[in-house]
Amino acid sequence: MTDRAPDLHPEAESILDQVDLPPTSALSVSGAREALRDLLVSEDTPDDDLTVRNLSIPGPGDDPETSLDVRAYTPPGAGRPVLVYFHGGGWVRGDLDTHDGLCRLLAEAADCVVLSVDYRRAPEHQFPTAVHDAYAATAWATEYADVVGGDPDRVAVGGDSAGGNLAAAVTLLARERAGPELAHQVLLYPVTDYAFDTDSYAENASGYLLSRASMRWYWERYLGDDVDGANPYASPLRARELSGLPSATVITAGYDPLRDEGAAYADRLREAGVPVTHENFPGMVHVFASFPDLGRAQDARRRIAEGLNEAFGRG
Repeated sequence: MTDRAPDLHPEAESILDQVDLPPTSALSVSGAREALRDLLVSEDTPDDDLTVRNLSIPGPGDDPETSLDVRAYTPPGAGRPVLVYFHGGGWVRGDLDTHDGLCRLLAEAADCVVLSVDYRRAPEHQFPTAVHDAYAATAWATEYADVVGGDPDRVAVGGDSAGGNLAAAVTLLARERAGPELAHQVLLYPVTDYAFDTDSYAENASGYLLSRASMRWYWERYLGDDVDGANPYASPLRARELSGLPSATVITAGYDPLRDEGAAYADRLREAGVPVTHENFPGMVHVFASFPDLGRAQDARRRIAEGLNEAFGRG
């Protein structure tokens, strides 16, 4: 591990001290998936008032054998807005259970239904399968949100890391297909470009939880070939035009290889006339928002809730 920066936030220090994971790039796919589950899956009984339901919904296309598992987190009451959420994990790992805690926290913070999507993962299912799965789940939410106590007319998309990448891709695909209409996009330290040449990749190549080597490992398994990396549904930052997309909340972390591409995407959205709130948390590391008791994580979730509430017409 590299020497830690002197301005690393104490809460980021606490994350690094408690997370003892082998480098993803040194693991098999199954080993990487299990390591993330060991880190994020809690055995504690949740302490909230949410109604949680596991459902199976139709996947993309007309194949009746293709279905997607989703988990809905519904606050008390009916007609709540909906956040369709795509978990992180480099498109390779992560699942409904690894992000159960974060989805609960977001449902409570924003007082909305969170519909977590178990999209098909790489390398078994390479790009663009996850994009099509994410779009299919979003389209389902805009038609059947009432099934989980949601409002089909107030639907947003969001995700962390690779999930943020999928959320951004869904907004591009929805614009291309003239629907579904989305209220907002939540991009939590998103992957936006198949490139490794930013200052944040150089500054945070190793030692801060997510490494440059791990990101290369993820991309290699997600893409069929390098040409796919130029596709805007894989690299939203490379889209020629970003106008007409839903408003956005973008969260980045100072000690994260993905910091600069997240910031660049926020800038491009703003330049295209899209309302954007971008907040960088300078001393924090990738995945920090998943830790429930950290003050900086609470601040990030509060910013997300504020953006959603404004987009949902709640002021």
